[in-house]
Amino acid sequence: MGHSDAPPQARGWWQRLRAAYRDVPISAWLVGMAAAVLVEAFIGYDLAYWLGLGNLPSFFGLSLIFKRWQQLPAIIAFIVLVYVLPALVATYFVRRLAARWRGGLGLAQRLPSWAYIALNLAFVYLILHFWAQANDYRLLVLRLLGVNIILTLSLNLVNGWMGEFSVSVAGFMAVGAYVASILMVWGFADDKVFGPPVFPEAWAPFFFPIALIIAGAVTAITALAVAIPSFRTRGDYLAIITLAYLFIVKSSIENLDFLGGARGFMGQPKVAESLLIVFVWVVLAVWVMYNYVSSTLGKATSAVRDNEPAAEMMTVNTRKVKIVAFLTHAFWSGVAGGLYAHIVGYINPGSFGLVKSAEILGMLYLGGLNSVTGSILGTVLFTLLSEILRPLKLIKWMVIPVILIFVMIKRPRGLLGFQEIRLPFLERRSQADKEVAHASAGD
Repeated sequence: MGHSDAPPQARGWWQRLRAAYRDVPISAWLVGMAAAVLVEAFIGYDLAYWLGLGNLPSFFGLSLIFKRWQQLPAIIAFIVLVYVLPALVATYFVRRLAARWRGGLGLAQRLPSWAYIALNLAFVYLILHFWAQANDYRLLVLRLLGVNIILTLSLNLVNGWMGEFSVSVAGFMAVGAYVASILMVWGFADDKVFGPPVFPEAWAPFFFPIALIIAGAVTAITALAVAIPSFRTRGDYLAIITLAYLFIVKSSIENLDFLGGARGFMGQPKVAESLLIVFVWVVLAVWVMYNYVSSTLGKATSAVRDNEPAAEMMTVNTRKVKIVAFLTHAFWSGVAGGLYAHIVGYINPGSFGLVKSAEILGMLYLGGLNSVTGSILGTVLFTLLSEILRPLKLIKWMVIPVILIFVMIKRPRGLLGFQEIRLPFLERRSQADKEVAHASAGD
């Protein structure tokens, strides 16, 4: 009897849990995540020591599974006690509190949409900021994750919405990284090649955004060498030309002695150590990409992908549309490269090879083409998987491709290909307006 009653009981428990958390607003989930981060900050070290894990796990404790598999029960207990339970409990009570507070529609519902979105983004940043304060490793991973999100989003413009295939993302990244590094070292560092700094060191944080924009613009200009000849043809020529561009850029940098050649280039001012800098650029990139693909130009890009001759018959300047999309991809890849250079503090041509392009392509196709949220999801999952499997060293680069192949078989378009995750706080205002109208009609 006990065994036969177990499945229905489990189903009933699961249904009650789903009912308790159905239609929970995004703000409540953010409070729950913040509670989990605070619990880790206050008791995480002591709990990890008590469970025999040693120091606080760097990445949710998941990477420890491959180092200390015999401590799997302790790792699961740490994750549940520190992350899962505090998040669920805090989210539940915030939802109950919000349900009882009926002063109008509440302060949050009265805010304009842009203010509500900004409030949620600020909350997201605070969660990431306090989670990253535990150790430098987390901070580095989050900053590099932001760079990869920008790269994946920009590549999606070409490989997704435009329907072509480009592998030059690492080459664009290299151009942006070196241009931004040259500008910042020339302006604010005492270098044996560029001489003493031209400007006061205190100006460096204010000039850094300008340097990134210049780096992106220069990258876009170099991309014209690819765009002009390749878009006169059709088929796989773009892949071949972008591959040649990548090798040309990498080989050219290796032979420029004043940039360190194959030894690399260093001395970048420390202007990207804060997570806030990267977070702001990621938010800006997501906003620009989302508005781009939602605009008339973005719709024209999708039309060219679906049927180029038909788009031409509908008076779409297909060559112009392709070039604009490709240069936008190059610009943001250059910006991401400049961020990367100042996060790491050292760059060399080997960091921008075909392997880097393949890594970004993996993130893109894992998340799915033609999807802004898919690009973000794919990047986060790929990075999480890479960090979890890090203890396997070289073996992880056999495991990750197998996982990607499995995903491609099950979901050929990727996890979110040609669809977007509905973000509640982006749609909150329209729902609030409906509730206000309904309440007014009732009165």
